[in-house]
Amino acid sequence: MVSISNFREMKPHLLIQLHSNRSNPRLRYWEDIIDNKQIATTSFIPQIDSILKKKYNLDFLATQNYRSEKADWNPEEIQTGLNRIYRLILLTKNPNIPQDLVDEISLLPQVSFINKGEIISSSIPDQKLVSSQSLSMKYPDNSIYLEEAHRITKGTPEIKIAVLDTGIETSHPEFLYKGTSKRENDSRKFKGDKDFVNIINGVDQFVGDFLEMDNIPDDSVGHGTHVAGIIGSVGKKMALGVAPKCTIIPVKVLGALKAGDKVVGAGLVDNIDAGIHYAVNAGADVINMSLGIKHSGGGLPHDSVIRYALKKNVSVVAASGNDGKRDKYYPGALEGVIAVGASDNIGNVAPFSTFGGHVSVTAPGVNIYSSSLSNGYAMASGTSQAAPYVAGAIALLKSRAAEKGKKIENALVSKIIHNTTDKFTNQFKDQKSGFGRINIYDALKMLDYNL
Repeated sequence: MVSISNFREMKPHLLIQLHSNRSNPRLRYWEDIIDNKQIATTSFIPQIDSILKKKYNLDFLATQNYRSEKADWNPEEIQTGLNRIYRLILLTKNPNIPQDLVDEISLLPQVSFINKGEIISSSIPDQKLVSSQSLSMKYPDNSIYLEEAHRITKGTPEIKIAVLDTGIETSHPEFLYKGTSKRENDSRKFKGDKDFVNIINGVDQFVGDFLEMDNIPDDSVGHGTHVAGIIGSVGKKMALGVAPKCTIIPVKVLGALKAGDKVVGAGLVDNIDAGIHYAVNAGADVINMSLGIKHSGGGLPHDSVIRYALKKNVSVVAASGNDGKRDKYYPGALEGVIAVGASDNIGNVAPFSTFGGHVSVTAPGVNIYSSSLSNGYAMASGTSQAAPYVAGAIALLKSRAAEKGKKIENALVSKIIHNTTDKFTNQFKDQKSGFGRINIYDALKMLDYNL
């Protein structure tokens, strides 16, 4: 899991949600004004304008924090309040936004909540690079009965899994289908590539692509590539991915930051939210987030946009955390999200796996061999590695339903995943393993019964 903590400011801004009323402005989406600030609005609502401009002498650009799915907001965007969330980009080089300013705005009757935009840094589990291992067995660890599951389905391209992470090395051989051209392979495996990382402060600490948002989600860390291999590898020199025939939507939400002699992930919390919203509107059926924010205080991270994803029937899977304690990381601790702990190949919960009542299930997360940078491979352990097994399993369930001309709701997905696990305690659900370790074959059989 990418464990996230507060780091420093980037592009100082305020995120403000207004209460529902007819006077709320409709502004340009923030991404549209990055290269064309002339189209931005420099005022918001009178009360906030007065505090920012007159009292604190701060000019700003007022923008919409989310782009509506269509010309107008869809019902789910309105229900979850995404249409009422704004991003005020402050025109100052000082990254420190006065807390008194935030407190004053929060007391206004029009304001539902206000947050400072903040960068988070991410501790990524160590990867042990493996130079040239070639696995003769496509299912070296069949503890979750993936081999049997693949006799039923290996997925279908119409089912899309969004991987929100450090990007993906999309040219890696493990993502290229055999027997077709590179162009055909790329068009089948990946769709809707997006990079939401746009960092301007502290540039001496960042490496790789971090300055411009674009449609090239290059991975400079390796974390996202490792996660994507678990989901979608075609099994050339590693185990076959869980859902090798499904489409992957690569969404880069974390850049590469130098931290001593390591490179870790870093990004803007609000841009992770933008990545979730983008993935939903890009047609994702499943979102994998091998990352998490440890949070205290008011307002739960990602809450509104996760509720939007769930209302659109998108399954959200997140890593539970790697501190080995009873704790909560978000979005995994949000209601409706499937939080995944890590287990070894005999079902024991890994000692580093964060636990608590919000943990749904466990999946393999110890010494997982998968794709890495520069067409290479690596071994890594963490709940980051466990989450994509579950995301892939859900993609197989949705693929199986699609193959039968059906569409299944999140409620049935959760019921099946929870009720087909292999249990290693005498409890129906416990704090460390949730409902137990996933059994993909039994899940598909239960789905067929329900269909």
